[in-house]
Amino acid sequence: MVLVGGYAGSGKSEFAKFLGGLTSWPILDKDSLTRPLVDRLLVALGGEAHDRSSDLYREKVRPLEYRCLMEAAWDNLDCGISTILDAPFISEFSRSEWMQRFQNRCRSKRVSVATIWVECDPESMREYIEFRGAARDAWKMEAWDDYEAGLDLKMRPQGPHFVVDNRLGAAVALVDEARDVLSGGGL
Repeated sequence: MVLVGGYAGSGKSEFAKFLGGLTSWPILDKDSLTRPLVDRLLVALGGEAHDRSSDLYREKVRPLEYRCLMEAAWDNLDCGISTILDAPFISEFSRSEWMQRFQNRCRSKRVSVATIWVECDPESMREYIEFRGAARDAWKMEAWDDYEAGLDLKMRPQGPHFVVDNRLGAAVALVDEARDVLSGGGL
């Protein structure tokens, strides 16, 4: 199983697609799997459809979103299908107990794990976010200075992981980084 995480606009979905193209493994993208449901749930709970920064989202909706993603991943693994998960994983990667539980569950199923953090500088993230023009990013763009101030650019996943540099103008192309992860990750 491959976990691809990073901040919004870091290029994690692009990297996950590269990996999927190289391996033919399915990609479970948190947004693709859950966005329609999450948007409706936020509205039903009295929030705004594209909100991803409120306590309502973080406390009531986000845990369900990640649960759906992980359940779909376990279903694939139970069928012997290697899977790539694409989500920010900020909270999960920051907690050693979550990472250890995840590693233990994978080990019990004899599943190899590669955890990947897609690193990007704020200027590149902003450009990537502006380019995609997603409604869920409106708050980030309107309050960029506040959003950027909340980023921990030194954050790295707890435990073994790979870091992929996706800054604009990075010396190594994403496809080359994907090949390095696959050859060095024992997958």
